[in-house]
Order: sequence, then C-alpha cells, then structure tokens
Amino acid sequence: MRKEAFEGNILRLLRNEIQYELQSASTFKSATKFGSFVVDGRAGERWITLKKRHADEDIKLEGTMFDGAVPAPTPTKDGGVINSDEMQMHITVIVTISKGEGDGVLQITCSAWPDCVEIKRLFIRANENIIAEPYSGPQFTELDDELQESLYDYLEERGINDELAAFLHQYMKQKDKTEYVRWMERVKAFIERK
Repeated sequence: MRKEAFEGNILRLLRNEIQYELQSASTFKSATKFGSFVVDGRAGERWITLKKRHADEDIKLEGTMFDGAVPAPTPTKDGGVINSDEMQMHITVIVTISKGEGDGVLQITCSAWPDCVEIKRLFIRANENIIAEPYSGPQFTELDDELQESLYDYLEERGINDELAAFLHQYMKQKDKTEYVRWMERVKAFIERK
C-alpha cells in the first residue's frame, strides 16, 4: 500500500507539472526553416541540425541546447562594462562546410550568444565522419585581426550571423520546454507501467 501511495504522489506531481508547462507554453511552433536553412529539431536529443546549399557548398550547423552561461555584460554610464546578476546563455555551434567528395571539410566551432556568433576554432578535416582529432590550429583570437574579420565575413555571406544566433536562442528556449515535458511524460509512463 505504501508503494502505491508513493507512486500515486509522484504521478500526481508529474501530471500537475506537465499541465502547468503545457498551459504556460507560448504558441511558438518549432520552426522547420530559418532563412534558407532547413531545421531538424532532433526530437529527444540535445542537438539541432540546420542544413543548406550555398553555391557549390553543403553547409551543416549542429547546435547544442544551452550548454553554459556567463554573467551578462551591462554598460556603465562612463562607457565601461560590468557583469550583471543576469545570466547570458551559451550555445555551441559546429559549422561544417564541404565542397564535394574527397575535398575534405572545413569545420568552425562557434559560440552563439543571444546577439552574436563568436568563432572559437577552425580546422580542415579529411572527412566529416573521421573521429581522430586533427591539428586545429591556433586559438582564433591569436590570428591576425584582418584574417579574423575576413572569416566573420565568410560566415556572414553564408547566413551564419547575429540573426542566426538570436534564432537559435529563441528556438532552444522552446526546445528546452518541449524536451522537459517529453522527459516528464516518459518518467510518468515508466512509473505507471505495471
């Protein structure tokens, strides 16, 4: 009897939380496109994939759900910046650009902040599926300033920009809620199983 009461309490709490989340959820529908990118939300996973064709290139972006946070910068009256108590969420984005069979792929690891994309590293892989760690070059910030700016322009031309960062943050907020509800429903179904 005690086990049934305990499980009944868990089920009641799960039902209440699921109902609350569904009622408080916005009417935002999970996007299937962003600009010329096709979006795959990968239900039940922590990643999403965006793909598109640009001239003779296949471009694939893989983004995590929120995987970190830092204090948000707040401008001061004297033009400086301090860190506030609010947190700024982080998304890791891996950009893979290929130009056909056998040419290798360019991989660029980026941070997507709420209002910008920041390049962290870039390197060439012989094949997108090779697991071995290639030499990834220096930290991006160690490159010549003009080269850094040119690489940002390269991504901008391919639609990997501040608007994409804002889209990813909006999308991931919704995905986080959706995955949370899916997780609670799976826990509930497991406990209900006899």
